[in-house]
Amino acid sequence: MAVTNPEPTLRALLGRAELSLRLASDPADLADDALDRPTRWVHSSDLADPTPFLADDLVLLTTGTQFPGGDDADRAPFDAYVRRLVDRGVAALGFGTEVVRAGIPSALHAACRDARMPLFEVPYSTPFIAVARANAETVAAQAYARRSWALSAQRAIALAALRPDGLAATIEELARQLDTWVGMFDAAGELMQEHPVGGISATAAASLRAEVDAVLRRGARAGSSLRSGERAFTLQTLGRGGSLRGVVAIAAGELDREGRDVVTAVIAMAGLALEQHQRLGRARNALRTGMVHSLQAGDPALAERISRDIWGPLPAPPVVVAVTDATGARADAVLERLELIADERAGELFYGRDGSEIVLVVGADEEDELDALADALELRLGVSSAAGYEDFDAALTQARAAHRRVVGATAVVRFSTVRADGILGAVDSAAGRAVASAVLEPLVAHDRDHRGALVATLGAWLDADGSHEATALALGVHRHTVRTRLALAERLLARDLGSFAVRAELWAAFRLHGG
Repeated sequence: MAVTNPEPTLRALLGRAELSLRLASDPADLADDALDRPTRWVHSSDLADPTPFLADDLVLLTTGTQFPGGDDADRAPFDAYVRRLVDRGVAALGFGTEVVRAGIPSALHAACRDARMPLFEVPYSTPFIAVARANAETVAAQAYARRSWALSAQRAIALAALRPDGLAATIEELARQLDTWVGMFDAAGELMQEHPVGGISATAAASLRAEVDAVLRRGARAGSSLRSGERAFTLQTLGRGGSLRGVVAIAAGELDREGRDVVTAVIAMAGLALEQHQRLGRARNALRTGMVHSLQAGDPALAERISRDIWGPLPAPPVVVAVTDATGARADAVLERLELIADERAGELFYGRDGSEIVLVVGADEEDELDALADALELRLGVSSAAGYEDFDAALTQARAAHRRVVGATAVVRFSTVRADGILGAVDSAAGRAVASAVLEPLVAHDRDHRGALVATLGAWLDADGSHEATALALGVHRHTVRTRLALAERLLARDLGSFAVRAELWAAFRLHGG
């Protein structure tokens, strides 16, 4: 926010050579910012108590007619007068000499020194109106400069918004105009853009992220402020209430009206850009979904042509296919991140949406990149074996089978691992074990109520490939006992043990049940 015109301060006023003003106070007796405090106006009054008619940050001029004449030994009136001015927020006191008194009363000088109130002399040759006019000119010049800056800044930001990378360029230009760090967070609270990159500390970034998350959870359009250490931040939401698109954060405290106008313009542009970006994103995702369906239908030529014309070539075969589940705002955030990654790695990564799943495709020799993606985006991935595009649907089925075996919030399971576990491994789940327990429950209940051994006998018989003799030997009983128990088990299960399909199902039930 560089503005060449000086700000209206006491230092600027004292620096006007044509006024011949002289600082009577010792700078060592003043607060550090006393001379640089903004002065909104200059007013003159000889009232003993002018405070009802004064405003904050005002410079008061007086000739001293309100003070008792003669000896200044009695400081009480001067101390009371200065104290009233300090309490009212007066920035400085100017004393016109050679009008009533030859110089500044020593008691007034002492009272201002003790109260740390800046005191300066206005010579007889300088009218009070000239001092007021000089300050007013500075105020007007500063206001004009600020308005000119605001118009120039808004033009620069509007031009930045027209660039191909309009959103990033807009944030960068805002940071340059405000001469501070600016960041934009998406609807999931992820930092999308910042300038300068890494311009805030890790501690401030963590505090800012927490505040952004809280603002987004509330879901209402609002501004908020945050202080992290010595750094102040201003936050402003993007989008409509109940449908927030993100948050813009500025490393600055309270902005003046012109600064707020510039930020408001950026908020409007960024909100519109995000709205358009999301509409384009939905169109791109719909197109990518169609490409996934084309690949599933065994027509890779269509998907390859679309990809080549819009994003670049598909990953070269053989490829591996991965799937992950993501819904709602989480899915939107993942898709936006994938869009950026896919742009950077054109020809190496393809992704698309299929219902509630996100499908990813990489070359078989780039399979390890899926692990990095899972870590970076916190994904649960199921990954197929290598295949050509003509076998895409089969590879997608493998990826889904692997995804069902994922355990934990972030993990990668490959179909090669699932295949090594065999068919039973694929159905070894809570649902599979529940079905197995239900199938064997009649035998378990009989053994519990009659202290029988039907479960052990049927399990041993299945392991012995249906041999009564081998079963009897394994259990240490007569083979007729085995026959009797199996006949009872057959009645309780209402299944024909002579059927291979029944025996196979029961054997699988024993494996899942742990029998």
